[in-house]
Amino acid sequence: MGKPTGFMEFGREPAHVRPPLERVKDWAETHPGYEEKTLREQGARCMDCGTPYCHTGALVNGLAMGCPIHNLIPEWNDLVYRGQWREALIRLQKTNNFPEFTGRVCPAPCEGSCTLGINQPAVTIKTIENEIIERGFLEGWVVPEPPLARTGMKVAVVGSGPAGLSAAAQLNKAGHEVTVYERDDRIGGLLVYGIPNMKLDKSVVERRVKLLEAEGIHFVTGTAVGRDVEAEQLIKDFDAVVLATGSTIPRDLNVEGRELTGVHYAMDFLVANTKALLGQSATHLSAAGKNVIVIGGGDTGTDCVGTAIRQGAKSVVQLEILPKPPDTRAGDNPWPQWPKVYKLDYGQEEAAALWGADPRRYLLNTKRLIGEAGAVTTIETVEIEWIHTPGGRPEMRECPGTEKSLPADLVLIAMGFVGPEPALPTAFGCKLDHRGNIVHDDDFMTTTPGVFSAGDCSRGQSLVVWAINEGRLAARAVDRYLMFGESVLPDY
Repeated sequence: MGKPTGFMEFGREPAHVRPPLERVKDWAETHPGYEEKTLREQGARCMDCGTPYCHTGALVNGLAMGCPIHNLIPEWNDLVYRGQWREALIRLQKTNNFPEFTGRVCPAPCEGSCTLGINQPAVTIKTIENEIIERGFLEGWVVPEPPLARTGMKVAVVGSGPAGLSAAAQLNKAGHEVTVYERDDRIGGLLVYGIPNMKLDKSVVERRVKLLEAEGIHFVTGTAVGRDVEAEQLIKDFDAVVLATGSTIPRDLNVEGRELTGVHYAMDFLVANTKALLGQSATHLSAAGKNVIVIGGGDTGTDCVGTAIRQGAKSVVQLEILPKPPDTRAGDNPWPQWPKVYKLDYGQEEAAALWGADPRRYLLNTKRLIGEAGAVTTIETVEIEWIHTPGGRPEMRECPGTEKSLPADLVLIAMGFVGPEPALPTAFGCKLDHRGNIVHDDDFMTTTPGVFSAGDCSRGQSLVVWAINEGRLAARAVDRYLMFGESVLPDY
């Protein structure tokens, strides 16, 4: 512990963000950097706990507790405090293949489990993580590190999102020849098309992909396995296959008027906008001058709010069926669980700056969509309440007489995802569970020998950091499968 009294001397540095009314004018990332003095002080706040929870990576009652990839957080916090940046980078890279991604988009369950957070603002773990990796790139410390020798084994990875990339990176480190297949035109999966530029600039993803290429990973884009390349061919040509296709079937809104023009899935809206920004499409789903309704919360809903604002929306309203979270932890949400508390994310903060209020409306359900000449014009909502039934399951009930109508020219459905597209796992002969996710055993092998799965396609919709974790663990399982029960890769 570098400074035993650090947490008493220094307060948490507020997040460095560009003013909302400034940043909504462009698509650049919202967070400027920090001075080194500030970062060292923030590192000094880490208490180097005897039993740290920040890197535990467990689930408690379905909520994350600590870092799923088990980052060595107290160690690199101390090194940053001491100004030993290169050593901090080495510790960070031991557990995290892509800290420049998690340092930007992760909600930081580590901070929710920080011991200091019991009675003070938590350590700025996420900020320090991102500054370490960016310092590493700036100083030229992050360089290609191809394996010293090859095993002669070949592995195909299907999908280039965070799970696929982390699996590929680890398997390449083990010396296997890795080929990643991506059906889209760019490598990165949701990192490219699912997360907008202001959260994760695409140059950051491209920088990492070029590094992985230099380390020897082969990338094949514009190739859909099962359509352009048969599953049987991959099984024949490779010694193992890893499926990391994500959870890509969106949950639909089954109400009257769903078929109207102007009603879209959130991901279609976000993908179209990113492709337009990248110059890959001349048109996109524009919110310019429109009354926009976003149905659903979470990161995707927030990204829709921020994107619609930048496109010039007339108004944005976000509907949530859950109640507004409390300002502080509730009694059934104790530390070190992820704190379910009220906060303004970047999109809501921008909406509030433009229109004077948080755009979210809580405990509202969509009754129907109304249109004229085939295009949506109005959304009808009703207030709801949640009743706990005798069996303990919450039940949603409408409140009579609370129906309201809101103008709606563009409706974006951001209600999450229900599972992977079944055609691909079916082509590989993989069994699916009752939710449509790919079944695998404790070693990440599916019901088809030699075929493994990792990430959202098997665990369900989750965080980028969980996908990285599963990609790493699946890579170790594949390495053991190929190398007669032995692995040079870590078990975390």
